[in-house]
Amino acid sequence: MGAARLPAMLHGVPSLASLHALPQLQQPSYPDPAEVDRVVAALRKLPPLVFAGECDDLRGKLAAVAEGRGFLLQGGDCAETFAGVNADNIKGKLRVLLSMAVVMTYGAQVPVVKVGRIAGQYAKPRSRDTETRNGVTLPSYRGDAVNGFEFTPESRVHDPRRLMRIYNASAATLNLVRAFVKGGFADLRGINAWNADFVRNSNVETRYEVLAGEIERALAFMMACGIDDDQISTVDFYASHEALLLDYEHAMTRIDSRTQLPYDTSGHLLWIGERTRQVDGAHVAFMSAIHNPIGVKLGPSTTGQDAIEIADLLDPDRIPGRITFITRMGAGSIREKLPPIIEAVEATGRKVVWTCDPMHGNTFEAANGFKTRSFTDVCAEVNAFFDVHEALGSWPGGVHVELTGDDVTECLGGVDALDEADLASRYETTCDPRLNRNQSLELAFMIAERLSDGRIKRRAVSPLEPYRGMDL
Repeated sequence: MGAARLPAMLHGVPSLASLHALPQLQQPSYPDPAEVDRVVAALRKLPPLVFAGECDDLRGKLAAVAEGRGFLLQGGDCAETFAGVNADNIKGKLRVLLSMAVVMTYGAQVPVVKVGRIAGQYAKPRSRDTETRNGVTLPSYRGDAVNGFEFTPESRVHDPRRLMRIYNASAATLNLVRAFVKGGFADLRGINAWNADFVRNSNVETRYEVLAGEIERALAFMMACGIDDDQISTVDFYASHEALLLDYEHAMTRIDSRTQLPYDTSGHLLWIGERTRQVDGAHVAFMSAIHNPIGVKLGPSTTGQDAIEIADLLDPDRIPGRITFITRMGAGSIREKLPPIIEAVEATGRKVVWTCDPMHGNTFEAANGFKTRSFTDVCAEVNAFFDVHEALGSWPGGVHVELTGDDVTECLGGVDALDEADLASRYETTCDPRLNRNQSLELAFMIAERLSDGRIKRRAVSPLEPYRGMDL
């Protein structure tokens, strides 16, 4: 892929200046525009972090999901931190996602597309521009991509040099992830070994180990029959993040040398947030010009017409796998708000990936001041998501969750029955509360049961289906 600077409107990509002239929300307020220009120019010269062919591969897998022949698992940190770029942390997040995927793939017998909120999720939109503590008001923390978490005037300045740190941190993360998933870490034949400490002393240990034992016996049978496929030892894993910072995303846009089409090479799948999906806004204008798979967050204020309009802007040619709608309604609203959106979009004949974000609509402040979520509410929204699709005959295509591979205590409930008193024990997030590894696995088992209980209109067929009823 070429790394040349993009002129104005090259291959349909608006210039950065023209994007800044459009309505734009949640952007940094940098004190020195000249420094921003210097950093953006430097980013344009750097190699891509992902490749167009990888984005195309993911789009093909998402097209199968939209048709009901797969399931999307998208998850990771609410907001990555530069300090969190280390082997143990990356390995932990990867391990919990792969473990969830194993549970869902084996339990539901459906291919699972694995996408991390990883290697780019360093910026977060905020409800307020400022934060006040003890009478002191400073700019809000907007993620390590923009400013520092420490509550000091120096730390909270919006610093464009952090854009270069996003690139370096993302490159290091992707390098390690690729080494893990292609270097034997995800080999199913060692499922018990690579998950040994993951399930140790957890309340889901027995259930997971029973499933792992079943998988090992199935693999042993396959190998005894002479089947030893590379797909057993490696997995396809993709990176995603919210394309929030226009300066960074535009600077990372490259022209694919194969097709001469523009791709944002900061990640494979990029999404537009609930706060920045204005149809006349800069984010939609930019995302409509690139050829990555695109996600769009849809909150409870969304109408069916809203969804149709933004889909038509982002995907006028209805390319399979292009659009993923990530619904974030809240457990108390989803049964009322989601059906008319699905009905309106499906009535157009457009096939999108419908996925459920059960996190952002279920956040509240505990009595002791901690921002938290209830695992019960998370499960309730996922179950309602499946129920709605069951009633409409559409396909519940995936889940989008904020999680970590650590034993944090940020969300209430789950198999460990965490309560508000436990929140202070290991509350480590810099932004929103995440499911810990036990809660994540418990959610995976629940999803596998919903996918396999026969109520959902499945289009995926068993690999053995062609051989059933054969006259031998």
